[in-house]
Amino acid sequence: MASVQMQAYKVSEVQFINKVQGKQQLKFSNKVSYNVRYSNKQFCEGNLTVEVLDKENPDTINIKVTLVGAFRILKDVEKEFLHVETFKELFPLAKAFVLNLSVNAGIPPIYLQNVNIENQEIYRMEMGGGQ
Repeated sequence: MASVQMQAYKVSEVQFINKVQGKQQLKFSNKVSYNVRYSNKQFCEGNLTVEVLDKENPDTINIKVTLVGAFRILKDVEKEFLHVETFKELFPLAKAFVLNLSVNAGIPPIYLQNVNIENQEIYRMEMGGGQ
């Protein structure tokens, strides 16, 4: 059984630079950042930013997309587990958005590489209460 259920999502920011001239060799690099904010024990909000750019000349092509997802927490589990589960819900939406944006802009499709978040370090900072 799932630990979270996505209630809604939105694309909150899009930046798109396309100054590719003719047949140009591009070497893409991806950057992904993800944060989760917990409003209470039943709800959290995930904020995912994905950036795709040319490694050698980021001013030639650069796509930056930020998605915000609202999630209902269905069962009491560790925050690190919720972090992973909410990421797995939002990341495919970001991949589809970048792919569609590139195709609709008249450039070859850009496919984001999958991110295995379970093998990444997750940093937790607890705020408030002087703790």
